[in-house]
Formats: sequence, C-alpha cells, structure tokens
Amino acid sequence: MVGLRNVNVVQVEAVLNPERAIAKTHFVEEVGLMFEQAGFPRMAGRIFGWLLISEPPQQSSADLAEVLQASKGSISTITRLLIQIGLLEKVGLPGDRRDYFQIKTNAWTHMTEQRLAQIVAFRKLAERGLDLLKEAPPVQQKRLQEMRDMHAFLERELPLLNQRWEEEQAQKRVSRQ
Repeated sequence: MVGLRNVNVVQVEAVLNPERAIAKTHFVEEVGLMFEQAGFPRMAGRIFGWLLISEPPQQSSADLAEVLQASKGSISTITRLLIQIGLLEKVGLPGDRRDYFQIKTNAWTHMTEQRLAQIVAFRKLAERGLDLLKEAPPVQQKRLQEMRDMHAFLERELPLLNQRWEEEQAQKRVSRQ
C-alpha cells in the first residue's frame, strides 16, 4: 500500500502545512512550463517536477495521477515519453507488484549525450546543404555556414563540458568520503 500511503502524506501535508503544499504545487507547475518552453508536453514537466521533490522518490502511475490531478492515460503516455528520452526509469519495489517511476540516475548526462547527437546531425545536414550550394554566391551560403559553424563549435565544446562535469562530480564524491 505504498501508493495509498504516499497520497495520504500529500493530503496530510496540504492540511498541516498548506503553504508548503502550495509551494510544491507551484514548483511542479514551473517545471511543467519549463518543459513546455523546451518543446515537451507540460505534463512531462509536471511529472518530472513532482518526481524531483516527491518522497518517496518512486511513484506509481496511480500516485502521479492523484497528485497531479491527471488521467491515468496521460500519465502512462507521458511516463513512456520520459523513459524514452532517458529522464525516467520504471522500477519495481520488493513485495509490491505495481510499477513505479523514478528519475533515472545520470539523467542529465544522458540528455546531454542525446543533445550532442542532435548537434552532430545538424552539423552534417548543414554540410550537405553547403555541398549543394558550393557553386552559389557566398551570400547564399552564409546561413548554412553559420549553422555548420555553430554546431561544429558545440560538437567540440560539449564533450569537454561533460568531462569537466564528471571530474567535478568525482571530486565531490571523494570529498564526501
């Protein structure tokens, strides 16, 4: 009965500490808006936002539907999307037959790796366009050159940023020991 107990905790918090409950609701909605601005469904951000602050960190579809006041169909569709893009993972809990969702470890690193693949694809596409326009005047090639150059720059720099991130995280782990 982990799911039902969890929803009751949310309901109890709303009664005992309404300001905190309202702040959590606002946070979840802000994450939803950020996701929407990034081109994802708002519900994807709402689910992700709730999983960032929920206790326990694993939530069932029923938990998410109740807390977010959303249909189970919407929760199912969007959790599949979030799994596909590497932000969530489905997990089981001992003694419970339901599936739960949690934020995937290293989700942001995975997202950056996916972004890098898109950057490489855009650079290659710009190069193909430039090849098509190799006989065209330079003014006609300018837009594709900017596209290629920007994506080539990001393709070079993003792996360096990832490496610095990983080194910083490794140093933090060592300092905590």
